[in-house]
Amino acid sequence: MTYTSFRRSNDTPHGGMDMIWYNDKAGVDEMTGRDYYTSRGRKRAANGLVEWGMRSGFGIMRNYHSDGKRYVVGRKDAKYAISVKNNSRSRLEVVVSVDGLDVVDGQPASLRKRGYIVWPDQTLEIRGWRASEKEVASFVFSPVSGSYSNLQYGETRNVGVVGLAVFTEKGIDPWSGRSADAHNRFSASPFAEPPMRRAR
Repeated sequence: MTYTSFRRSNDTPHGGMDMIWYNDKAGVDEMTGRDYYTSRGRKRAANGLVEWGMRSGFGIMRNYHSDGKRYVVGRKDAKYAISVKNNSRSRLEVVVSVDGLDVVDGQPASLRKRGYIVWPDQTLEIRGWRASEKEVASFVFSPVSGSYSNLQYGETRNVGVVGLAVFTEKGIDPWSGRSADAHNRFSASPFAEPPMRRAR
């Protein structure tokens, strides 16, 4: 893992936060009342700047949608990863939490913490909590009692939810990849406009 500078354009995540809830099949049935529809693949978030989902086995896990929420069904002891694809033309910072813990340091999550930088068209695969610059504690589907959050901190309140927050770079239009200065130059006029008048 390497480090780079990145200035956020705003303290608030672009498009708000997005979440995926996970459980076993019986748990998802109970949480949704079996009233859901399914879809495949990553889904858009942050107003389309990214697509994301959870990967286990050979592909992105099936999504279960119910009452505006998104769920996946996990198999006990199976490893999984969080997959985030940058659809924009600029760098993005993504802050991700699992079970209320920040995936970068395994500590309680906060939007003030720094995340991973994802380059245009890059797909980031996060396979676990980073224990050091070289070691990762794998994400594994487990009962609440066996969750990383419970084993490390005795905390179970947020087990079963994955969160995503996306931040754009200060001074950069994420869809064009151009700086605000470049955008202003494109809109410059070769002839001076007459001065505006105002009523007295």
